[in-house]
Amino acid sequence: MIYRIRAHHGMCFSFFQGKGYSGEFTENMKKMKEKLEQNPTVALLQETDDVCACCPNNRQDRCVSMEKVERYDSQVLALCGLAPGTSIGWQDFERLVREKILTPDRREEICGDCEWNDLCHF
Repeated sequence: MIYRIRAHHGMCFSFFQGKGYSGEFTENMKKMKEKLEQNPTVALLQETDDVCACCPNNRQDRCVSMEKVERYDSQVLALCGLAPGTSIGWQDFERLVREKILTPDRREEICGDCEWNDLCHF
């Protein structure tokens, strides 16, 4: 099975603490994190994905903050040297996010204006 994942969610999963927009969203995020730990192939997107499916900000497959999250996705893909639609093993993508964004401390320049920013620290 190939999971559909917004590129910027590669950062979100690194910091997920069981908090979210709603109970349904949080439960889906936990389940997705468990699935991704099995290292499936993921298709990296700049559109709503398997995480967004339970988000209250998802309106008819469009995020109410689409401009902002598309910017996040574009920056993650660019820094990781990947194109939209790339299929990659989750652990390989997770490693790229860590090496290219998290370790060099570039996360906040990408998504510092996110409402969850205060949770995203090691």
